[in-house]
Amino acid sequence: MSTAILTGPPAPGSSLDGDLRSLGFDVRIASDAEETGALLATVPTGERVALVDPRFVGHLHALRLALTDPRFPAAAAPGALTAQSAARPALVRALTAVAGAPAAAGTGTLTDDLTGTLADALDADGVAVHRPALGTLVATVPADAEARHEARAAVDAVDDEAVRLRSAVKAHDGFFTTFFISPYSRYIARWCARRGLTPNQVTTASLLTALVAAGCAATGERGGYIAAGVLLLVSFVLDCTDGQLARYALKYSTMGAWLDATFDRAKEYAFYAGLALGAARNGDDVWALALGAMILMTCRHVVDFSFNEANHDATANTSPTAALSDRLDSLGWTVWARRMIILPIGERWAMIAVLTAVTTPRIVFWALIIGCAFGACYTTAGRVLRSLTRKAKRTDRAAQALAELADSGPLAGFAARAVARTGLRGLPGVVLAAVATGALLATVLARPFGDRQDVVVAVFYVVFAGAAVARPLKGALDWLVPPLFRAAEYTTVLVLAARSDSAHALPAAFGLVAAVAYHHYDTVYRIRGGTGAPPAWLVRVTGGHEGRTLLVTVLAALLADRGDDFTLALTALAAAVALVVLVESIRFWVSSGAPAVHDEGETA
Repeated sequence: MSTAILTGPPAPGSSLDGDLRSLGFDVRIASDAEETGALLATVPTGERVALVDPRFVGHLHALRLALTDPRFPAAAAPGALTAQSAARPALVRALTAVAGAPAAAGTGTLTDDLTGTLADALDADGVAVHRPALGTLVATVPADAEARHEARAAVDAVDDEAVRLRSAVKAHDGFFTTFFISPYSRYIARWCARRGLTPNQVTTASLLTALVAAGCAATGERGGYIAAGVLLLVSFVLDCTDGQLARYALKYSTMGAWLDATFDRAKEYAFYAGLALGAARNGDDVWALALGAMILMTCRHVVDFSFNEANHDATANTSPTAALSDRLDSLGWTVWARRMIILPIGERWAMIAVLTAVTTPRIVFWALIIGCAFGACYTTAGRVLRSLTRKAKRTDRAAQALAELADSGPLAGFAARAVARTGLRGLPGVVLAAVATGALLATVLARPFGDRQDVVVAVFYVVFAGAAVARPLKGALDWLVPPLFRAAEYTTVLVLAARSDSAHALPAAFGLVAAVAYHHYDTVYRIRGGTGAPPAWLVRVTGGHEGRTLLVTVLAALLADRGDDFTLALTALAAAVALVVLVESIRFWVSSGAPAVHDEGETA
């Protein structure tokens, strides 16, 4: 249990003690600075502690926002301050300094604004103190009876439960989610909170619903397709509810953000597989389209992740393109239009659900590919223009994140050392990655399946891929390096499987790309959680993008006349990669001590 220390006796008629207990705090009362320090010392170092001014007047939800959000080591609002274990030493130092100050020395009394003074001291000590935006919520420390009466009137004038419900909805979301899901899903989130359900439980329910939907789609019957469409929408409602529950109850966690993100991809890609299986039952082989849609979606997400990481803390981060974007947003209606045309997850899943119910899997996949390709071109073109027109200076942190997203294995490392003193090292990373990707894809598309030339060009790809990451990725367009590598690896697997004589090579390739994509999404969310990329041994064992690409081309060349053996090899590789990355990922996220986070970024 967390501990709250009141820095004096509560005012008569105050509900502060009960409010703090309702938020899960064990309430203790100090009489002076020395006793506050003594009480603080008795609280176990691993627990959250809060200091609250006994004169505090405000909404319960204002206290909840200030004192219970797990994402921040320290947080404050007028009259209230909290510190988790990471900020506890700084809080002790600040309290010791305040208690020993001349104004307090010899009097035994606390300063007039102890929590505010301590919050400022924590900031000065290098601890970032989160100050939540309270909006219409009241949080104040009145100086006299009249001010206290006015503060209580202000509290009565605002329904904090209504504010809490509104704030449970993500501030920036897609059109479909905002107008067709959130108006009622927030009430589902409140229902879940009042019954003690956690966001992770709702996320799991969403996954299970989507898997059932994929199973219905796999029947290949119209009734199954209709049920699949309905269940997919139900899964999306639950997908929105888990985040709203996290915001409503302030139950954030790193693992929750990881589950939410990776389960979204698992649900969508499992549904693709279900549609492909259903189509196969009716004699229509759409595995290539299913895999193409998955590759396009994953590459689009890698573009988003890479661009955001590259510009996370860039200096002079402005451009005429960004200014134009801001002007368009000021027109109002363009905000929704621009969010819809990129086909975010709400619009995408609604389209998939409706088309699944009324058309065929082939139409669903073509609609997905066309819509997502347009959205990807639109967003990528805008980001390229921003990168070329801004005068941003990339940091070492951004370059490191891009290198981790590149997923370069031991072969790329060897190639980077080999070309360290050649002219290749002087070329921009994005140029080398583009040349490597272009040469590889052009060759596998032009040559027959299993042609030895594919292996030669795959070796060329390894060399140039290593040269691309031989120096820090700080160029204006170097954020394109990871997406180019993803496109090269995934598309090579698709093309080789499609040209194989085996009827089951494409489903095996789908499994392999899904396993590798999981590894890449896992890398993204480890970086976002502040824990860094997966361990180096995992990248070595899985070969890196260049090692897997070379291996698949070698397998195709060796097994060109034995299509079934090639399928078996892809299946074995997919199983091996999936086993290694899943075991390590689950081990990490279950035991991770990363700070709590929640994805409030762009729509997926």
